[in-house]
Amino acid sequence: MVANSHQKASASNDVSVSQLYACAGKDPCAGSSNSRSVGGPLARELQGKPVVVDIYASWCSACKNIEPTMSQLKQKYQGQAHFIVFDVSDKAKVSQSEARARQLGLGDFFDQNKSQTGSITIVNPEDGEILSQDRNNSNLSDSTSVLDNAISQR
Repeated sequence: MVANSHQKASASNDVSVSQLYACAGKDPCAGSSNSRSVGGPLARELQGKPVVVDIYASWCSACKNIEPTMSQLKQKYQGQAHFIVFDVSDKAKVSQSEARARQLGLGDFFDQNKSQTGSITIVNPEDGEILSQDRNNSNLSDSTSVLDNAISQR
């Protein structure tokens, strides 16, 4: 299990994505969770606000660790961000979450990240850019700084 793996991408960075992420654009790594995009714009219902995606499972200790952080984020950013929880606790919930992910334009992201329980991913809905992705990181300020920046750019 990866702990505190904070990854950020910057649009103003001169380094290409392929230089930053060895798997970018290469078929052998197509399933890599290092992709900096969910594959394109998200569903219309998610436009206008950053999207916070939580990959959750009832048996996941990392999920329990980040639960207070998610609760605080939901409270602080109510009405300013969309919050989506994909529950992967069992096969039935995985199927439900997969169907919902496809409806929201997050199908490829879900396929690549459904095993990354205890992760918080912040996505720009207009272009699908992953702004931040943390796993088992309960540090609230890591997510608030990304959300504050995303909201201020709207």
